[in-house]
Amino acid sequence: MLRKTKFCFCFNGLSLLKMVFMIVVLFMTVPFITHYYLSNIGSDAELPTYHSRSKLEYLNGELDPMIPSKLESTISDLQRIKTSVNNELRNLESKRQKLRTEISGYEAHVEALRSQYESLNKEMNQVKLTLEQLKLEKEDVISQYIPNIKAPQRILTDLNIDREEIIPKVTMTTAKSCRMHTCFDYSICSLVSGFPVYVYNSQDVLSDSFEVEEFVASSLIKALGKNSYVTEESYSACVYLLVVGELENQNIDKSNFESTLHNLPHWRGDGRNHILLNLASSVHNRDFFAGLNTGRAIVIQSPFVDRIYRSGFDLIIPPMVEGKADGPVWQELPSLVPVRRKHFISFWGQTILLPKNYEVKQGKFFNSMNVHKTNNIHRHLQSVADVPTLVSIETQIVTALKDMQSKMGEEVHISLSCDSLKLQGVASEWALCGLPSQRAQFLKDSTFSILIAPSNFSIVSTTVFQIRLAESLKYGAVPIILGNHMTLPYSEILDWDKAVVFLPTARVTEIFFFLRTFSDNDILAMRHQGRFFWESYFSTTENILDTTLAVIRTRLQIPPKPVLDEPSPSVFNASFVPLKYNGLDTEPETDEFLGPKEERFASEEFRRNYTKYFFQQSFNKPGDPNHLYPFTPFDPILSSDAKFLGSGFGYRPIGHGTGGAGKEFSEALGGNLQREQFTIVMLTYEREEVLIKAVLRLKGLPFLNRVVVVWNNQIPPSVELRWPDIGVPVNVIKTAKNSLNNRFLPYDVIETEAILSIDDDAHLRHDEIVFGFRVWREERERVVGFPGRFHTWDVEHKSWLYNSNYSCELSMVLTGAAYFHKYYAYLYTYSMPQAIRDKVDEYTNCEDIAMNFLVSHITRKPPIKVTSRWTFRCPGCPQTLSSDDSHFQERHQCINFFAKVYGYMPLLFTQYRVDSVLFKTRLPHDKQKCFKYI
Repeated sequence: MLRKTKFCFCFNGLSLLKMVFMIVVLFMTVPFITHYYLSNIGSDAELPTYHSRSKLEYLNGELDPMIPSKLESTISDLQRIKTSVNNELRNLESKRQKLRTEISGYEAHVEALRSQYESLNKEMNQVKLTLEQLKLEKEDVISQYIPNIKAPQRILTDLNIDREEIIPKVTMTTAKSCRMHTCFDYSICSLVSGFPVYVYNSQDVLSDSFEVEEFVASSLIKALGKNSYVTEESYSACVYLLVVGELENQNIDKSNFESTLHNLPHWRGDGRNHILLNLASSVHNRDFFAGLNTGRAIVIQSPFVDRIYRSGFDLIIPPMVEGKADGPVWQELPSLVPVRRKHFISFWGQTILLPKNYEVKQGKFFNSMNVHKTNNIHRHLQSVADVPTLVSIETQIVTALKDMQSKMGEEVHISLSCDSLKLQGVASEWALCGLPSQRAQFLKDSTFSILIAPSNFSIVSTTVFQIRLAESLKYGAVPIILGNHMTLPYSEILDWDKAVVFLPTARVTEIFFFLRTFSDNDILAMRHQGRFFWESYFSTTENILDTTLAVIRTRLQIPPKPVLDEPSPSVFNASFVPLKYNGLDTEPETDEFLGPKEERFASEEFRRNYTKYFFQQSFNKPGDPNHLYPFTPFDPILSSDAKFLGSGFGYRPIGHGTGGAGKEFSEALGGNLQREQFTIVMLTYEREEVLIKAVLRLKGLPFLNRVVVVWNNQIPPSVELRWPDIGVPVNVIKTAKNSLNNRFLPYDVIETEAILSIDDDAHLRHDEIVFGFRVWREERERVVGFPGRFHTWDVEHKSWLYNSNYSCELSMVLTGAAYFHKYYAYLYTYSMPQAIRDKVDEYTNCEDIAMNFLVSHITRKPPIKVTSRWTFRCPGCPQTLSSDDSHFQERHQCINFFAKVYGYMPLLFTQYRVDSVLFKTRLPHDKQKCFKYI
């Protein structure tokens, strides 16, 4: 029994393959052994003699070769034996082949089982990960904080009640001290009111003697017609706007005008929530509110003195002297470069002497540095004997400027007299000289432009001073303001230190030394910011009005109107049901696990509606501060510990916070932001087969929310076309016309911040797409993509060229395969100069260059290139636009035209590309890389 057990144990230790091998060897050796023994049958066992194979010896004469019968019998026996052995060998070979076939079958079966096991194991891990994701989503839903937002309660009672019972009647004294918290009725202007503005018809409420200048009236009517805040329902209005100037006749009967104001239909005794707008259209505009009881109404105009101006309540705006109601203005602007121009410093003006009976504020020349621009101390000269003090200030300024010019030569261009005998301006300020065209050329040749504040410190702002400021900004001469007591337009929201240099008047002798310390980088940055301020807030009547209302709205912490999405009409009729694709799915190009399966979800929208800091910040950088965007790429990032200590909603840290290599990395998005998904926007035209293959390749792609196919052909796709089911919606959008600008329309079906713009012939692997998405999440304010290009300088022609050659630096990433934020789709469509979109339509080209220009202009950063791909090839595709000989010539022209529109070259170079963290890193056998091939 023991032997049997040992025997079975030995055989159990042998593998099936070894047993089969032993049987095969046994079957092959047995015939040879049998043949050996059969060939020795009948021989004498006692004879030790061995016979050679070449000679047959016969013993004892038993086999005498001379006996034919015995020889034939022997041969017959040998042939029979040979036949038997051959048969045996054939049978063994047949059995061997059969065993080999069985072994191959077993091996294939084992491999299939192994593959099935791996597939089931992968699916099981996927299910586990999905369950884990669902648990995390449940925790997010439970822990999510949703504030109960409702309109604030009214501070005051019914509007029909006599206001004097609740609010004392306003007097001249109380009106002079108005601030928003004391004179504005917040109860009729809820945070969720939308800031409705009721506009009085000036022709109806003002008499003929108070007729508004024709251009002011017509341009404002046009601008108000476009403004989304204007309402005709006076009972629901938040503020009431009355345009009171510029008047045709500046000499008005003030008592009559005051009576007209107090009789306005909604004045209600004190003018609460009223805006009185005096929009200057010439240098003759003046402050005619002095001595008037404007009650609690907000006064908005260019000229102000400190006795009238109520800081934080009234508003200083730029004059409207350009004579342009709306529309583009880039054609009027000079280039921002070269940085240093013909004249380093310039000034052209003549002081307007004070009349002997003019009241001025006390102060010596060198005390001006201590007077702040918001100073409200009212100290006036009691005697004309103090007038020489101001004359002395002007004299010292003139002496200093003349001395600077004599020492510095042509670098400094100072002109202290005007050709005209009639000076334009008010007493104690410096008059404008020359025609607007002459001043324009003067400023175009200047790096810095000096603006001298009036020597009368009681003057807060004048129309002439504001015109000087606007012209300096427009023509790129960085303003140097001598005197700290002046207030600049929209100073509540604009950071003027980025565009203007402020110096006390006492520094006039040190101006040249001080400005010489400025680098070219600083000068260009200030010039660029000044141009942005002028173009966005000064250039047209529409811009001035929109910005004026935006300041009041921002004071009230009311968000702007949300930007509108573009509708996404389907290319199919409502009753049409597209055919389903019934072919084979595309085999995945890599078997690596790239991310968890998730239900589709949209990015969170409008999370910063009431963040006032965000509003004010938006006014000081290129973009569109007059609309509220559902999301921007500039949101602040939480610290790493916050997501684990109460603010973890939506975050999916790697390894639940413990980190990890490839396995843990592939199970969560990680990073510094909440989880999100992306939308693929694919532009196509007349390439149905290529399109279907491109869509089919997207099946099973992690983090994909939706595919938007922009059908750029006016002829709809074939009804026989079969559309694949890839697990997410595929929206085929009908376009109004064939335009490459359609690629960047902010369609309402795009619910994610991330957009992957891709051509139908661009073939990207899933791992490349996912890696690009992960990189974009960290650089979401930039274009992140695959094919890189760059711009080069043509030394001979002094112009720009487009270049697609291989290079160690690039400045563009083509949007045929690139990620960008949806915020830029809004800006491309609604804010970018229309001339650029028109040029794209003219050439049917350059839309990718235009997007790179826009993003670099907004961020002042270059794009990010990922992976080693430089181009895409589609051998089976029909003819493409880029293969045309004129393609590159058009792109050369586009680059130069776009640079002219922006006034400078926004594109910046980068000399690196991005690969995954563990790329080409040697890892232990139990660790895996982030991506196998990236």
